[in-house]
Amino acid sequence: MGIPKRIREQTGLYSLVDDIPFQLPVNSDKTPALMAAFPINADKAKALLPGKELHPFRLWNKGLLLITVIDYRVTDIGKYVEFSIGIACTQGANPAPRLIPGLLMKQFNTGQYVFDLPVSSEISVKGGKGIWGMPKHQANLDFLIGEETVSSQYDLDGQLAMKIEVKKPQKAWLPLNMPGTNYCQFRGMLMKSYVYFQGKLGFFLFKPGSAVLTLGSHPRLQPLKELDIDPNPLFAGFFPETKGVLDDHFESWFLGYDQLPQKPPEGLESVVDLGLSEEWLAPPQSLKEK
Repeated sequence: MGIPKRIREQTGLYSLVDDIPFQLPVNSDKTPALMAAFPINADKAKALLPGKELHPFRLWNKGLLLITVIDYRVTDIGKYVEFSIGIACTQGANPAPRLIPGLLMKQFNTGQYVFDLPVSSEISVKGGKGIWGMPKHQANLDFLIGEETVSSQYDLDGQLAMKIEVKKPQKAWLPLNMPGTNYCQFRGMLMKSYVYFQGKLGFFLFKPGSAVLTLGSHPRLQPLKELDIDPNPLFAGFFPETKGVLDDHFESWFLGYDQLPQKPPEGLESVVDLGLSEEWLAPPQSLKEK
């Protein structure tokens, strides 16, 4: 599935949203990315999904933790790294059957719930959170392409939050052109946004050691330690270069709970005073330095 005609017809137009200038469509180019999927306890993952209508995607009897790190090099808002930590999910009144939502993604509203989304720059936080409701915040990030591995480390407040290392495939040979769906919570609402990306992928399936996930001590990610993350990835891959388009149409609706939430959700106060800086924080410390 390619980019919808409605979005392609925006080419040459401009937009100004929250003081952020965009040349439409909102896209990226010449952008490498790494991806990995790790089996997790699906029942425990359910506790991290907000509201009543998101359900863990079940691959046999397991859920999936999805790590995607994108080194955005050409965008409307400058260069930045985005470190996505998500849980594969479906959306609807009832849980979906196993496996099938991976093939019938539109019918089961298959996507990922974005649990955390650190980025390099302030302007990326302002746009991603303020417009699309993504849980972006600025952190210390890197994206390193070596001879044998591709890696990214995420530090916050001087502590290691997470590091992902993916074995570098010999060749990126599989062309992909597909959409993705992200679910996020912001202002007490569920936000649903869409992205379209294309590139050639090199990957490994069911190969122990093809990706190594290190979960640090920062409190922000401690809930993930309850998910019984399998150290052996189901999938690990690397795109040497991608192109992407973020849909300007998105949906939002109230999250429903059995009881009134006792803790106020993060709201507009977290973005209203943000600026347009494209400056990065210092790179994360190597694990040897910690």
